[in-house]
Amino acid sequence: MSFLPKPKLHHPKLPVNELGFTRRDYEGAISTLCAGCGHDSISAAIIQACWELSIEPHRVAKMSGIGCSSKTPDYFLGASHGFNSVHGRMPSVLTGANLANRDLIYLGVSGDGDSASIGFGQFAHSIRRAVNMTYIVENNGVYGLTKGQFSATSDKGSKAKKGTVNTDEPIDLVGIALQLGATYVARSFSGDKAQLVPLIKGALRHPGPAFIDCISPCVAFNNHEGSTKSYDFVREHNEAMNQLDVILGREAITTDYAPGEVREVTQHDGSVLRLRKLHTEYDPTDRVAAMHHLHERKAAGEIVTGLLYIDPDPEDMHSHLGTVDVPLNRLDTPALVPGAKALEAVNAGLR
Repeated sequence: MSFLPKPKLHHPKLPVNELGFTRRDYEGAISTLCAGCGHDSISAAIIQACWELSIEPHRVAKMSGIGCSSKTPDYFLGASHGFNSVHGRMPSVLTGANLANRDLIYLGVSGDGDSASIGFGQFAHSIRRAVNMTYIVENNGVYGLTKGQFSATSDKGSKAKKGTVNTDEPIDLVGIALQLGATYVARSFSGDKAQLVPLIKGALRHPGPAFIDCISPCVAFNNHEGSTKSYDFVREHNEAMNQLDVILGREAITTDYAPGEVREVTQHDGSVLRLRKLHTEYDPTDRVAAMHHLHERKAAGEIVTGLLYIDPDPEDMHSHLGTVDVPLNRLDTPALVPGAKALEAVNAGLR
C-alpha cells in the first residue's frame, strides 16, 4: 500500500496558530518510508515551520522529482498544491510554475540522486536564475530506491554494502549553490529539529533562491562497515528462487548541541558523523568567507551546519526579467494583446 490517509479527527484542545489551524492541518498522508528514516524528520520540520509561520496551506506549491525524498511531499501539507515530476526535472517544472504564478510559495523537495546526478544541470540553472523558492535536498549519500548504489554526494572512500569503495570526489551542493548565486544557503541534520525548523522558516520567508542541504540518514542501507551516511539492514538471503529483504525498524537519530560546538553523531552501523554548528560570531553575509569556511572544516573532517550565507538584499527571477506584478496566468486579453501601436513601438526600438 503506497497511500495511507490519516484520521481527520482532531483533539479539541490542540494549540492553534494565527489562522486558527492546528499542526494536524499541515500534515499529509501517513509515511510509507522505512521506520526511522531521516526524511520523515524533515517532513515533521516542514510541518512545524509552516504551522509556526501561519502559512495558508493552499498558498504553497510543493514540487518533487523521483526517489525516496520525492515521496515525502505526500506526507506534509495535504491541502497544498503538489506536482511530482520525473527524475531530476523538478527545478525546471518549479521554474515554469513560478513564472506563471508568482503569488504562490514554492517548495522544492529533492534528493542527492535527484539533484546531484541526473538533475544536476536543472538544479544549477534554477539557482543561477534566482527562482524564488525554498529548495531542500534530503541528502543520504545513497540511491535508496535502487538498493544502495553510491550517489554523487557519497564521500570518497566510503564503502557500499557489497564492499565497493567509492573513488570519486563528492559533489558539495552547498558549495555549488554558493558559487551560482543562491541568496540563502544552509545545511542541517535531519535529527536536529531545533536548528532545522528555524532554517526552514527563514528559507520560506526569503524572497529569493533559498537552498538547504539536509543530511538525512537512510535506515535501509547503512549497516555495513565503512559507510558514512547510511546503514544497511537488508539481511542476507539464501540461494533460492526469491530474494527476501527484511528492513528492521530503528529509532530516528536525533541530536542537540550549542553553536560553535562539534558533535559526533554515531550511526547505527557504528560510523560517525562530525557535525559543527556555526558559532554566533560567524558572518553569514560574506559569500567568499562562507566558501572558505566550508573547505577549511571539510579538511578537518567536519560537516558544517547552520545558516552559511544570506544576501540581505536579494533579487529574484521576476525582478531580473522585469515581469509585471500581476501573475502571468491572470493576465487578460487586453494585457496580452496590447494592439498595433504597442507593436510598432517595440519594432521601432529594435531598429
